[in-house]
Amino acid sequence: MATPLVIDTDPGIDDALAILLALASPEVDLRLVTTVHGNVELAQTTDNALRVLHLAGRSDVPVAAGARDSLVYRQPERAGHVHGETGLGGVRLAASPAAPDPRPAVVSLAEVLLAAEAPVTVAAIGPWTNVALLLATYPEAAERIGRLVLMGGSAARGGNVTAAAEFNVWADPEAAQRVLGSGVPTVLVGLDVTLPTVLDDDGIARFAAAGPVGATAAAILQQYVDHARTSYGTSGVVLHDALALTEAIVPGTLGTVRRDVVVDTTLGAGRGQTLVDRRAVSDSPTAVEVAETVDSAAAVEFLVGRIEALARSAG
Repeated sequence: MATPLVIDTDPGIDDALAILLALASPEVDLRLVTTVHGNVELAQTTDNALRVLHLAGRSDVPVAAGARDSLVYRQPERAGHVHGETGLGGVRLAASPAAPDPRPAVVSLAEVLLAAEAPVTVAAIGPWTNVALLLATYPEAAERIGRLVLMGGSAARGGNVTAAAEFNVWADPEAAQRVLGSGVPTVLVGLDVTLPTVLDDDGIARFAAAGPVGATAAAILQQYVDHARTSYGTSGVVLHDALALTEAIVPGTLGTVRRDVVVDTTLGAGRGQTLVDRRAVSDSPTAVEVAETVDSAAAVEFLVGRIEALARSAG
């Protein structure tokens, strides 16, 4: 039976690719998409999620809007310089016929968790504000999370938005600390494994040629390709969110080690840093599985093959 899945996201170019990957994967059953502040403002991330689902012919998947800002300190900066003003690289997707769920994201998420016949995988690939709110307000629902797969943080590579901090954690460090200390079974997919995992032009060309959905996905990626070339010196797209979704879809894709992790919530230069204790494997009940190794070529091939198949099936 397919594993029930919820994606909490802030689309975002790489978020859009991750959503398409989930829809292309029979191992999971996407029950809900919740949106959060992050790459662009909440209203835009919500609209983008609806449009990406509609692109794939899955407007039946509900979308619920969540936190429009961080828990404690307002985070005014967004990532439009990376993802474009509207978050999808300047590509204007067709509007969805579906409207967002009128309930807050945490209410919709709690209902999905409590109603599911099996433990639910939650993949949080934007800032983790919604997840922190769920833990605080619906602890009985949080107990139904089978695996929490988080995209964010870094054990050894430093940050990508500051010298210390990765974007999703930096966008709401207090939420990140709450989530990482919750004791929910968690896999942390950070820059250590995402930065080496690069989708190159040949891979993009493969799914672009497979059909209109693939061609649209390739067009959305173009701005991200340009940004990756400038920021990381790579000739392709760094698969941050899609790699986290790959681990959510196929557990064990990434090599993980159980570590203690805390987040710097001070207001200094280290704010948002994930401090990973790599001295020893942890047996603490609040330790998390930190992704430390990846077969990058296999992960890229998995993504390309799935998006290619989705594009062909969509016609």
